[in-house]
Amino acid sequence: MSTIKKVLLLGSGALKIGEAGEFDYSGSQALKALREEGIETVLINPNIATVQTSEGVANHIYYLPVTPFFVEKVIEKEHPDGILLSFGGQTALNCGVELYKKGILEKYNVQVLGTPVQAIMDTEDRELFVKKLDEIHVKTIQSEAVENIESARIAAKRLGYPVIIRAAYALGGLGSGFCDNEEELNKLAEKAFSFSPQVLVEKSLKGWKEVEYEVVRDRFDNCITVCNMENFDPLGIHTGESIVIAPSQTLTNSEYHKLRELAIRIIRHIGIVGECNVQYALDPNSEDYRVIEVNARLSRSSALASKATGYPLAFVAAKLGLGYGLFDLKNSVTQTTSAFFEPALDYIVCKIPRWDLGKFHGVDRELGSSMKSVGEVMAIGRTFEEAIQKG
Repeated sequence: MSTIKKVLLLGSGALKIGEAGEFDYSGSQALKALREEGIETVLINPNIATVQTSEGVANHIYYLPVTPFFVEKVIEKEHPDGILLSFGGQTALNCGVELYKKGILEKYNVQVLGTPVQAIMDTEDRELFVKKLDEIHVKTIQSEAVENIESARIAAKRLGYPVIIRAAYALGGLGSGFCDNEEELNKLAEKAFSFSPQVLVEKSLKGWKEVEYEVVRDRFDNCITVCNMENFDPLGIHTGESIVIAPSQTLTNSEYHKLRELAIRIIRHIGIVGECNVQYALDPNSEDYRVIEVNARLSRSSALASKATGYPLAFVAAKLGLGYGLFDLKNSVTQTTSAFFEPALDYIVCKIPRWDLGKFHGVDRELGSSMKSVGEVMAIGRTFEEAIQKG
C-alpha cells in the first residue's frame, strides 16, 4: 500500500449524453479518498464543468480527451505509480483496456489499481463474459457476437425474432434497438457497426423485469451488496431512460436472495476489486432469470445507490483499490459503522429521468434501449406513492 505515491485518474470525459455528469460524482469521491491517504493525484478530464476539475480536488489537471494517445503523453510526463480506470465510465474503461493491450502501462510500469484489466475484458467482451459465467452455471441471455451484417442475419434467424441488437464496448446503449424482422435488422445493424467492431444479436426478453444489484468486493474476497434497484419499466428500456426504485418493490423474499447470492458469486468469480453493478432480467411469472450484464466500473446507478443509501460507493471503491479491506474502512457518512455493513433502508428512493428533446430537431420521442435522457431527479419517501409523486 505504501509504495503508491502518485495516481492517475481517468475522468468523466467530454460533455455528451451518457457521459460527463454521471461520472463526476464517482471521480470526485475517488480523488477525495486518495487525497485523504496523502497520495498525489493526476486527473485527465477535458470537461471544465465538473466538480473534479475544480481547484483543490486533484493536484494536477490535464484538460485533455480521455484517449490512449493523450493518456500516454501524460503518463510519460508525470510517471504515476498507479492508474484508476473504473471512475470515468465506459470511456475510461475502454481507454484503459487499449493502454493495457498496447503495452503502454507495462512500458511505463504503471500499476492498475482495483479491478484487474483482465476482469474488465471478461465483462466487456460478450463471448468471454458468457464463457466466464458458464463456468459457474449462471444463466446469461442467449446472444451471438458478430463482426458483419451477414453473420448478424444468420444469428437472428438462429435465435428467432424478435431480437435486440447491441454494440459492444458502447456507452448508454448507443446503436442498440429491437428488430422484429430482417428489414429492421439490416437498418439497425448498419448503425451499430458504425459505433463498434463487435455487435451482439440477442434473444429479446421484452416484458421481463429488470433488476440491478450494486456489489462491493475487497481483495480479501469479502463482498456485500449495497443496494438493489428495480426498474419501473420492463426490459427493453435503457436503465438511464427508466424510472428506478430502490430498494425493489415487487420481488419476493426468495427472488431477492437468489439474485443477491448470484451477484456475489459472479463478482467473486470475475475477480472484481472495488465496485460493480450486476443487471438481471427476471421473468415476472417464475423465478427464471438471465444476467444482462456486469459493469466492472461505477455506473450511473452507483451514484444513485450512494445517495440513496448513504454508502459512499466510489469513496470506498477507491480505498479498496489501494489495497484496504472492507473491515478497515469506516462509512464516511455514518462515521460509526464499518464499510462492511449492508445499509438497511426504511424508506423508498425513486429516480425519474429528465429529457430535453426540444433541443434536437426530428428526434424520435419513443423510449427504447438507447439513452436520450440528460439528467434525473431523486425523490425519497416512506411509500412508493409518496416517492414517485415527489419525483
